[in-house]
Amino acid sequence: MKMKVLSLAISTIFAASSAHALDFGQEVENEARQESLELFGTLGTLGASSIASVDAVTANADPLSMITVAPGLTKTVVSAAVNLAPNIDMMVLYPNDKAPTHIIACNEQGATSVGVQRISLSDGSVEDIISSGMSGCDPAEITPWGTVIVGEEAGVNGRMFEILDPLTTTGITVNGSGSTTTTSDDTKVRFLSALGQLSFEGISVLPNGVTLYQDEKRPGNGVPGGAYFKFIPSTLWAGGAPITDLNNSPLAAGRVFGLRVGHRNGNTDFGQGNNVGRGAWVEVTDGQFGSALTTTPAVSRSNLGAAAITLKLSHGYRPEDQDIDKKAAALGNVRICGTNTGDDADGSSNNFGETFCITDGTIAQSAVISTVNQVSGGVTYTVNSGAGTSIPEYQTLVEHFLDFGMPDNIAYQPGRGNWVINEDGDGASYTPARNNDIWDCLDDGKDSNQLADACVKIATLNDLTAESSGGVFNAAGNEYYVSIQHNVTGHGAIVKIGGWKKKR
Repeated sequence: MKMKVLSLAISTIFAASSAHALDFGQEVENEARQESLELFGTLGTLGASSIASVDAVTANADPLSMITVAPGLTKTVVSAAVNLAPNIDMMVLYPNDKAPTHIIACNEQGATSVGVQRISLSDGSVEDIISSGMSGCDPAEITPWGTVIVGEEAGVNGRMFEILDPLTTTGITVNGSGSTTTTSDDTKVRFLSALGQLSFEGISVLPNGVTLYQDEKRPGNGVPGGAYFKFIPSTLWAGGAPITDLNNSPLAAGRVFGLRVGHRNGNTDFGQGNNVGRGAWVEVTDGQFGSALTTTPAVSRSNLGAAAITLKLSHGYRPEDQDIDKKAAALGNVRICGTNTGDDADGSSNNFGETFCITDGTIAQSAVISTVNQVSGGVTYTVNSGAGTSIPEYQTLVEHFLDFGMPDNIAYQPGRGNWVINEDGDGASYTPARNNDIWDCLDDGKDSNQLADACVKIATLNDLTAESSGGVFNAAGNEYYVSIQHNVTGHGAIVKIGGWKKKR
């Protein structure tokens, strides 16, 4: 009798084991989907990416047909006006994210096309702010002093501009190039030469005016990819009313530093292979190494990509968007999270990209300048590592994978503290083809590692020609505005996703 009971118990154990044939990682993924209401504020998540691709007639008749969202989420059209530019990329809510009336958005096309537009949230109407002269407008960011800055993803020649009063500034043209750049009204839109030139993508402005940004550049033929930079204004922003004169902008003058990971042995443990951890900010000083390194061009802000190589800065594979961790900022600390896109070409690179976070001490420390000379390999560098300075640290948050390849735009979700990430992958060229998706990732929790605790799919496009981009949340974290870029209609479409349930 006892033998029969034992045999039955063993059979039950094996049956249970077979029923739970998933490995532990799959069980965690399943639990995250099952707990979507608590973890993500949705009533469910999406499974496989859409393989549908609507035609132009369908998309024009119903722009929402181009996107499917997770159960519990809602979607409404903000604008699909025929004059909304087709390549709307990054966007900001204006005049603030608490009570916005407009979206200010970049259009990522050539210099003969419109560069920056404003979109009314009340009726979806569209007006041009910078009508021509910008090439590949990509990043857009609001400043604490009430202006909007926009940049060009245009290789080594990319420029950053500051817009005063973007609700009334209209029809500005950008003229010239490099140091000769002007605009048709420099009192309204001005070239920010102090930040230097590179292929601008992600950019974040801290409350004191310190600005973090990165170079959207891929590696090739032994030349490294894009680097990460910090601008410290000569005059920090101390708060107050919005400025009325661009001469008073903190971005008018300051110093530029590049991130170099490698904190060991007095910040000398840097180089290929040292990709994560603590490091230091190395100053980009115009004219430096003009004679000391005879085989290397002198460092110049006008070509920060070349300066990054000379200064042995750390690099990523196409650094893209970034956003400020607002919870950290509320505590007085600096943490920005961004993306390295990688390249997920089907059966080719299998570099699915990564999402990373950079901390930089407190907001006050991020602005301290106390440089010292550091000699490495017989070369003297200027490093901002004196008394009171911040210690930057780079850590990976999400290691991406086939179904979540080539992360692009990223947005912090207030209230929940999650990170919502747009995928800009090569899925349309897969066999079978699949659409790009939008994912929702938990931040790192109280577990031992520093990685996101889970990611789930919350939206998928139904247009194989398109990608989602420019995602941005309102201050409450319950409205998410996203562009369906270069879609089948030939013009832009901006959608608002809502319906997130409050976090308990």
